[in-house]
Amino acid sequence: MFDSLANHSISNYMITHLGTLRGLGKGEDTYPDLLALFIALLVTVIITLGVRNSVGLNNVLNVVNMVVWVFIVIAGLFFLSPSNWSGGRFMPFGWSGVMKGAATCFYAFIGFDIIATTGEEAKNPNTSIPYAITASLVTCLTAYLSVSVILTLMVPYELIDSSAPLMEMFSVHGFLWGKYTVAVGAIAGLTVSLLGSLFPMPRVIYAMARDGLLFRFLSNVSALTHTPAVACAVSGGLAAVLALLVSLGDLIEMMSIGTLLAYTLVSVCVLLLRYQPDELADMAAPHAQDAADGLKLCHDDGTKDDHVLIAEDDPSSYHEGGAAGEGDHSDFHTGHAPLLKRLLGGHYYTLRLRLGMPDPSARPTPASGRVVTRCTLLLFIISFLLWSTIIFGMEQGSGAGAAFSALMAALMVASLLKLLVLILQQPESARKLPYMAPCVPFVPVAAILVNSYLMLKLSALTWARFALWCLVGLLIYGCYGMWHSALELDARQQQAHASSYQRYDDHLDDHDQDDGPYQGWAAPEERHGHQEVPAGEAEDTAGQQDGYQSGSGGQQVNRAGSSRGQTNYGFDDED
Repeated sequence: MFDSLANHSISNYMITHLGTLRGLGKGEDTYPDLLALFIALLVTVIITLGVRNSVGLNNVLNVVNMVVWVFIVIAGLFFLSPSNWSGGRFMPFGWSGVMKGAATCFYAFIGFDIIATTGEEAKNPNTSIPYAITASLVTCLTAYLSVSVILTLMVPYELIDSSAPLMEMFSVHGFLWGKYTVAVGAIAGLTVSLLGSLFPMPRVIYAMARDGLLFRFLSNVSALTHTPAVACAVSGGLAAVLALLVSLGDLIEMMSIGTLLAYTLVSVCVLLLRYQPDELADMAAPHAQDAADGLKLCHDDGTKDDHVLIAEDDPSSYHEGGAAGEGDHSDFHTGHAPLLKRLLGGHYYTLRLRLGMPDPSARPTPASGRVVTRCTLLLFIISFLLWSTIIFGMEQGSGAGAAFSALMAALMVASLLKLLVLILQQPESARKLPYMAPCVPFVPVAAILVNSYLMLKLSALTWARFALWCLVGLLIYGCYGMWHSALELDARQQQAHASSYQRYDDHLDDHDQDDGPYQGWAAPEERHGHQEVPAGEAEDTAGQQDGYQSGSGGQQVNRAGSSRGQTNYGFDDED
């Protein structure tokens, strides 16, 4: 935009004094863009200074952008020419060209992940996240469609200036005042897009480094700005170098394919996590009967207030009530009635029966989770194979080859439907989160299909660069992240604790083992010294015994006159 305002004197100066670069674009020469380097570094500094400053600047630029958008639509109405859409100029490349253009311009929707990456800071994520995504999506879509209509009706598509189309469309008609007005909005819009690209990236790097998937120093938070300054510097510096050396068209396609892959992986993860077993529910299920017995004893001797308090704090009561269930009328884990149920009415139950969908009270198991994992991975792979067959076989082929491709595509569509039915037949997790994706698995599956199609519409050179970047990421993960992740460290710690408990059990004599089942670290025999405890663990065990026995369930058992050999309800409640 600045180069267009200066009548391309900036690019001419760079080419004359710095030369051109070969091999980084699609065959065309590119020049080192020092101005792009400076702008990227400037935005990086703004983001590093803090969220409040970057959000304030983002809001101001958005207001300017919206005002100029309204100006483009109103002013463009005076220069419209319907003949620009006649004679085959409307959709000249067909729907295939429309999809290729949509894939290339998908970078425009990269800012929507800001809403997701800053979800932890939302006051009411269950309502603010869907409203924010919907409102910003509708606004962005309306703006792009209206500007595209005005642009193509003002200037024939073959005469549009690819470097600065919005500015040059007014200069073609001699409306220079409109050109400079649009320049202000265009620069503000591109700055917002740059903020939208650089703002969430340090947060993603920080979260990955905090979990050990990236180098730990990237998770350092500055005491002055309260932002991940190191992550901001690394991501912003890399973006500045790419802006310096790589052409604009290549950067746009790289951003688009990266955004499409990110949204596709999010859809895959939603499918995987929604159908995995809940460890908390599985841990609480074995204690449900013991907790119920404890509540019965509390009801006999305890006060009403104690009974209410225990019932509210018991984690197993929620899951036990869910297991008892109320069929489809229960909303203990689904919230409101499913959208499909409201649309189909009485046919909803018939559809569930025909598809073999599980009862709402059913809970996922490790076996059902593995089924969904396999189905999701196959769905992800088959979707790319399906669109490759359609794009390179049906659209570009002819004769017997196109017919064979159509047959293969039909078989893959049938396979996708079968995988979708298998996923529907598995029980969903009962875990409640502040915000959950609606209409699972239909929305994630649709997103995977659409995004994979758009990714395959991009150029082969973009896929080559994309594969190189993925290889670098996989090397970092395989050589560092896999071995330093928080999950791996927790697993090692649990394994070490389990081995220490096993060594302790090996010292138990036969007499104590024959007295009955081992009742845990706080068993009455151990508490009164009947069991010999190693010297290194005696002090820690003594310091924890009172805490395990302080549960109200244990107190009620003693008041009820139960023997000291009964199950320790206080330990279960604490657990």
